[in-house]
Formats: sequence, C-alpha cells, structure tokens
Amino acid sequence: MGAFTFKGGIHPYDGKDLSKDKPIKTVLPKGELVYPLSQHIGAPATPIVAKGDRVLKGQKIAEATGFVSANIHASVSGTVKTIEPRLTVTGTMINSIIIENDGLYEEVEYQNVKPLDALSKDEIRAMIKEAGIVGMGGAGFPTHVKLTPKDDNAIDYVIANCAECEPYLTSDYRRMLEEPEKIIGGMKATLKLFDKAKGILAVEDNKPDCIEKLKSLLQKEDNIEVVALKTKYPQGAERQLIYAATGRAINSSMLPADAGCVVNNVDTIVAIYMAVFEGKPLMHRIVTVTGNAIQDPRNFLVCTGTNYSELIEEAGGFKQEPAKMISGGPMMGFSIYNIDVPATKTSSALLCLTEDDVAKFEPSACINCGKCVEVCPGRIIPARLGDFAERNDEANFLKYDGLECCACGCCSFICPAKRHLTQSIKSMRLLVLANKKK
Repeated sequence: MGAFTFKGGIHPYDGKDLSKDKPIKTVLPKGELVYPLSQHIGAPATPIVAKGDRVLKGQKIAEATGFVSANIHASVSGTVKTIEPRLTVTGTMINSIIIENDGLYEEVEYQNVKPLDALSKDEIRAMIKEAGIVGMGGAGFPTHVKLTPKDDNAIDYVIANCAECEPYLTSDYRRMLEEPEKIIGGMKATLKLFDKAKGILAVEDNKPDCIEKLKSLLQKEDNIEVVALKTKYPQGAERQLIYAATGRAINSSMLPADAGCVVNNVDTIVAIYMAVFEGKPLMHRIVTVTGNAIQDPRNFLVCTGTNYSELIEEAGGFKQEPAKMISGGPMMGFSIYNIDVPATKTSSALLCLTEDDVAKFEPSACINCGKCVEVCPGRIIPARLGDFAERNDEANFLKYDGLECCACGCCSFICPAKRHLTQSIKSMRLLVLANKKK
C-alpha cells in the first residue's frame, strides 16, 4: 500500500465541530420543487413530463440524452407547474421542471430486485444508470459511465472517498456513523463489476469513531479494507486520495481507471446501494448547512429540488446576517448571492459566514517566499503560473504544467501577499482547455 498521504497540503481551521455531533435530520419540502435538467456533466436530460401532469415520488421526469447524461426523478408527488429556466447555485439560468408538492409523498411501486449474487454486471450498470446516479462529491459525472471503463479487469481498486477533508463539511461523517451498512453494501455492489478489484474505504484519521465502526463491520470481509489517511487538506482530492491509498500517481491527462482505480464519494456509494438493493432512484442527498451565521448548524437529508431558503429555515435561520454564503466548502466551493435556488444532486453544503475574510484581502506583489510551492499537492509553481495567467501567456502556462492544478486553493490560503492565485490559475486553465477543444 501507499504512504497514506501526499506531498504538500495545508491544515486550515476545519469548523466541523459546528455540525458533526448532531444526527441527520430529514427535511420535508414545503413549497414547489425545482429540478434543473443539467445536474451533471454531459448533455442535459430531456423532460418526459408536461405541464399539468401529476407525478409520484420516484417517477422519472427527465431522461438521459446520450451516454454521458443522467436521468432525473421526482422526489415528491405533485403536479408539474411548468418547465422553464430557473436560477441555480452557479448563478446561471437552467431549464428546469417545476413541481408543486402536494404533501402526500405518494410513491411509485419499485420493481422487486434480485439478490446481488444473482445480478449480472450489465444489470447492475443498468440499475445505476436508470437511477440517475452521478458523482455527488461535486463533480456530477454520471456514475454508470465511470463504472464502465475500457477493461474491467484493469481495475485493481475501488476506493470510497470517505476523507471529507473540506472544512466545515460533515455529511459524510454522519453517513459513516449512522448508515455504515449502506456504504459497505454499495461498495460490494460496485466490486461485483470488477473481478480483480479490492475495496478501500479511505478515511482521514481525525475520524477514529468512523474507522472503528467500519472496521468492526468488515471483520468477515476479506476484499474490503479501511485505510486511515493522514488528516490534511486536500486529502480527499482524487489524485491525492489515489496516491495516499494505493501509491499510484495520475496526472491531468489520465483518468483514475488508467491507474487501475475507481473512486466514488460516500453519498454516491450509498445511492448505488439504494439502486441495487432497494431499486430506488437518486432522490435525496445529505446537505451540511453550517457556519457561524447559522443558528443551528447540522446535516439534513434533503429531497432534490428543495429550495435553499427552506434549509436555512430548518437550521433556525440566521443568527446574524451573513457576509458570505458559499455553496460547498470554503476551499473549493463558490460564493452565491441568492438562496432562492434548488438543492441538486451535487449540493454538498451551504456555508454561511459572518465575515468575508477574502474580500478584505489586498493583494500585493509576490515576495518569492516559496510557500505556495511547499503546499501545492500538484507539485507545480503557483506563483509563476499566476503571473502567466495574469499576462494571458498560454505557452508558458502549459510549459510549466498549469493543467496539473486541481484548484484546491492551498496556494491562495498560504500566500502572505494574499494573491488570488487559485482564481487566476483556474481561469487560465479553463481558457486553455477551451482552446484545445477548438
């Protein structure tokens, strides 16, 4: 096995004490629910319902368009009000199905599922595809595509990303404590797809209770193990996680499958369990609502399509008007200006802070201290790449491996000159990739 960590990284204030010790609370939505047709990487889903239709919880309301796409299912029963563009957490207007919740939660009859041992690989992949499962750690890549590599036999490890290294987020922690059997079941279903693969539950060592619980449940399993990783940000980033857990390295031109690995987030693994063992589609996810501006920070089991404002209300509202609201965590999330947006399959957290520290920063000239190089997990030179990005120097940006940036934010966090390195490099990286596509 590997060294259980990686070179570089930082130790920011984690803020997890705000919500980690409170059980998951189920939230039933009150008003209309909004289902954006693009909650995933790839082609938007196509509506298969129309205005005025009555739908049931669990009913498919939009169908995948092409291989890299994902189905969408209603998370409540009710009536389709309209299909129109609606604001999302990214600040963009996306065509969405609007359903008026009737409060009855009448559910479709799910097909009886066969025991896992009786299911073929094709059947498992079909169930995952039909359930509309995507990467729920934030990327939103359709899971059935990820689980269909060129060569099944080339996969040596299936890794459950249980690190949860992003500050403030505790949804995976609560899931591991409260529903570890579903994580293990989802891992078993995934391993059924790869004959030679071994399962790894990769957990940071600041979660000893989770490690102990998972190990106790796996005593009789010889194909799944718990690996305790060193607590350090960004330990849960895909490249760093693979290296720490297996000792194998990948770069920006490779997929995890090229290193014989498949990586899934905790919530994604649980969604696989629900699809394969219970025949249910992806309709819920856990969202951490937290921050020092929140009255009662905690984790909520949320119906997809639920308005963010309802989650704030469930958390007791604001105890102080937030100066900064972030969808996701403080390191890799993004600021939002409006909470009248829906929770989607990739909504991991809503962070509300009383101070906007970043807005107070006044960037100054680089002092050549080298701290950004020390902490960079991609082993690149952020200060130099930041200069190239500011000058729009694409040639040198590529020469100095700018595409290896994973946008983790370590360089911006550590920079004494308060330079916006991550933002500059990320913007330039997107420009370079767009030019390559042309």
